[in-house]
Amino acid sequence: MCRPGFPALRVHPIASVPRRRGTLGHDARMTRAAVLHQAGSPLTLADIELAPTGPRQVRVQVRASGICHSDLSLARGALAQPVPAVLGHEAAGVVTEVGSAVSTVVVGDHVVLTWSPPCRECFFCARGDAHLCERAAADSVSAPYASLDGERLNQGLGTASFAEETVVLERSVVVIPHDVPFEIAALLGCAVMTGVGAVLNTARVPAGSTVAVFGCGAVGLSVVQGARVAGAAQVIAVDLSTERRDLALSMGATDVVDGAGDVEREVRSLTDKRGVDYAFEAVGRSATIKSAWRSTRRGGTAVVVGVGRLDDEVTFNALELFYQARSLIGCYYGSVDPAVDIPRLVELQRSGAIDVGALVTSRIGLADINSAFTEMENGVGARSVVMFG
Repeated sequence: MCRPGFPALRVHPIASVPRRRGTLGHDARMTRAAVLHQAGSPLTLADIELAPTGPRQVRVQVRASGICHSDLSLARGALAQPVPAVLGHEAAGVVTEVGSAVSTVVVGDHVVLTWSPPCRECFFCARGDAHLCERAAADSVSAPYASLDGERLNQGLGTASFAEETVVLERSVVVIPHDVPFEIAALLGCAVMTGVGAVLNTARVPAGSTVAVFGCGAVGLSVVQGARVAGAAQVIAVDLSTERRDLALSMGATDVVDGAGDVEREVRSLTDKRGVDYAFEAVGRSATIKSAWRSTRRGGTAVVVGVGRLDDEVTFNALELFYQARSLIGCYYGSVDPAVDIPRLVELQRSGAIDVGALVTSRIGLADINSAFTEMENGVGARSVVMFG
């Protein structure tokens, strides 16, 4: 059955390659990783020791890992993260070892990592809301992961892809065709699934709608591309950065607005003074959430996609909630089921409906993550990707 919001697409068969169980090439447990020792401190490179692969786990040689704003929030302490830890959750690689009870993945498979692996059994999974799985977060970090000089390491978001290799749950990987470039596959795991999913799954934007996107990092730009796939008649991109506004135009935005100006007035001036049908906030700040809300027409829908801080509250007065009759909805991970949506996104990429490669504005090494975090804080580029091998 097709997921609501996505068109029925033919999935190309995986290219024929040698596939076998067991291990691929070696048994050494040591691998290079970028380690966070304290929130707010720079990540440091170290050789860590991976735990033995458990019965329901797979070991993955990471080939590409995007640097997401959530990684920055974890590193800076805006989101809670036990330390020491290895971060990174937007990644793709090659399976090098599988556990004794693994049945869906074999050595040599190319896979995308997912940081929210549905259990398929809980209340939410049973009702078709795999993205809200009750067990995903706890299960993904429950198994032994790795150590550094004998000290237990925490596995950031259950994936820990800022390392040359990682060990994850079997259900935390989705097999993809071998001809999908790893940097493309990596971004499918978070930014693209979240952004495109927000449009097609969460909001289910109808063709002909007017859309505004607040924040044009990789997730916001994926929202822009998702709006184009949905057939939106007008897509207004809002960002402080001229570079990012230009990127938005290249990816399907019809109009751009400088985030430093009177955004709400400008968005309304572009929509016959009514406001847009759908506004997507991809920043995660109360100020931009309110701006997105106020740029939405009466009866329209504002969608919060960005991950905000626990102490950053958003307030509305009782009259505007009644009078405007708008909907304000949250979007967790694009309301996706990774096993269903990743193959569909691969097909959208292949067909040219989306251009994931255009989101990659910097290719870096593992040692460059701290610099990439600084660029992200300064609003430079869309997505930096750590390339391995």
